[in-house]
Amino acid sequence: MIIWLDGELTPIEAARISPLDRGLTVGDGVFETLRVYAGHPFAWTRHDARLRISARGLGLSVIDAATLRAGVDAVLAANDLHDARLRITVTGGEGPPGSSRSGATPRVMIVGVEFKALPASTSVVIAPWTRNENSATAGLKTLSYAANVRALSYAESRGATEALFANTQGNLCEATGSNVFAVIDDVLVTPPASAGCLLGVTRGLVLELAAQLGIAHEQHDIPMSDIDTATEVFLSSTTREVQRVDHIDGAPSPSSTHFGDRLADAYAALVRQTLDP
Repeated sequence: MIIWLDGELTPIEAARISPLDRGLTVGDGVFETLRVYAGHPFAWTRHDARLRISARGLGLSVIDAATLRAGVDAVLAANDLHDARLRITVTGGEGPPGSSRSGATPRVMIVGVEFKALPASTSVVIAPWTRNENSATAGLKTLSYAANVRALSYAESRGATEALFANTQGNLCEATGSNVFAVIDDVLVTPPASAGCLLGVTRGLVLELAAQLGIAHEQHDIPMSDIDTATEVFLSSTTREVQRVDHIDGAPSPSSTHFGDRLADAYAALVRQTLDP
């Protein structure tokens, strides 16, 4: 595997990160995951923009978009990747132990791997922990992922592939690596930014597709109890695209797939039509 590290291609075995890198010591950093179709990163402009929003939220700088895109293309070419998963990581750089950055220079890494197709539906559980919608990092895609890792492990130990988080108000927030949609009273609903969720690139595209298809849709708070009465529940993310939820906490979830299937088909068509919507 060849990766891109601070402007240079290097075999992953030769790549070196300091033990004092702030991404390692305090989780100071941000990242983006992109899908690659036919050798091209999908929704590049949107992902680049969100990376910079997350970085600004932490007070980090990111190299210019042209240089970053050149690094992405170099990794794809060096590894001959066509259908792939790509990750861009920006860390706070090397600094003294402790929370202060003290002038550390951010580092950038780009890694690509072959993509493994996911099933059309999946099982989820409700996480026993909550998201803090008032956190300093709410809505940012940061390296501080321990809560996500723990919740996903909890889900996997119960035969599921995702865990849904409530926020401190008892409303649906998001999943560990996905946004959540529910159909309630024939309206497609997803939590708003104020719920504390990360505004996913795929989430945004799904909402745009819903408008194009004439599907009634809203962004508002969803009490966790409403998940039980929803006629459809599905996830959206870069890697899952639009994925139906068929079980919640081991029990079958609503069987209707009317909106979800239409949106999944529309998303697949969008990928075929343009790689940078």
